[in-house]
Amino acid sequence: MNNISHENSPFYNMLLKESNNIGIKLNNEQILKFEKYKNLLVSWNEKINLTAITDDEGIVLKHFIDCLEIVKYIDEGKKIIDVGTGAGFPGIVIAIFFNGKVEVTLIDALNKRINFLQEVIKKLELKNVIVEHARAEEIGSKENYREKYDYAVSRAVAPLNVLLEFDTPFLKIGGKCLLLKGSNVEEEIKLSKNALNVLNCKINNKYKYCYTYNDEIYSRYVVEIIKNDKTSLKYPRIYGKIKKNPL
Repeated sequence: MNNISHENSPFYNMLLKESNNIGIKLNNEQILKFEKYKNLLVSWNEKINLTAITDDEGIVLKHFIDCLEIVKYIDEGKKIIDVGTGAGFPGIVIAIFFNGKVEVTLIDALNKRINFLQEVIKKLELKNVIVEHARAEEIGSKENYREKYDYAVSRAVAPLNVLLEFDTPFLKIGGKCLLLKGSNVEEEIKLSKNALNVLNCKINNKYKYCYTYNDEIYSRYVVEIIKNDKTSLKYPRIYGKIKKNPL
C-alpha cells in the first residue's frame, strides 16, 4: 500500500490530533489500518460511487472522526450490526477501533459495495467482521438475525422513524440503537414518537459533538435508543409499505 502512515506523516498527525480532540486514543496499528482503509476508499471510488469526500482532511473528519464518536457508547464483547453500512461507516471504523473485541456484521443491498467491504476486511485483516448482501427489511425477519444483536448502528440511511423499523428487529430486548444524526435531529425525533411507541423503544440519550471542516462547524449527534420489549412480527414491513407509510 502506498503512502503508509508514520509518525511524521500529515495523515498520521491529523488523525492522531483529531482523535485526541474527541477523547479517543488510537495506537499506531489502528492509524495504519485507517490509512489503508482511506487508500482503498479513494482507489475504489474511482470505479464505484462510495463517497463524495476524497481529500485526506475530509475523510479524517467527516468519515473517521464522525464515526469514532460512536465507540464511546459500545462495550467490548458485544454483537453489533451496521444496517445500511455503505462504504463501511460506521461498522468498519468500529471494527478497526475494537480490533476483534466486538463482533460486527455489515449489511448492504448493493453488491459492488459488498465487494469493496470484503476487500477492506481482507487487506486490514479485521477479525470478527462479516458482510451480508441483503436488504434490512428482509434479513431482519430471519431467525439467525432477528433479536440477536446488542447494538444496531446506522449513518446516513433514512429518517429516524424509518430507520427504527429497519434497525430495531435486530436488537435483543435491552439492546440499543446508536444512530449518527445531523443538526435536524430534534425534528426527526419529534416525527418518531409513534415509531418509538409501536416498536417498544425509547430515546435514552442524545450525545452532541462538533468538528470543523473548511471553516464550517458541523453539529452532529449520536442518538441512543433502548429496546424495551420484543418487536412485533409485523415489523419490518416490506420496503414499499415502509416508504409509503412510515410509522
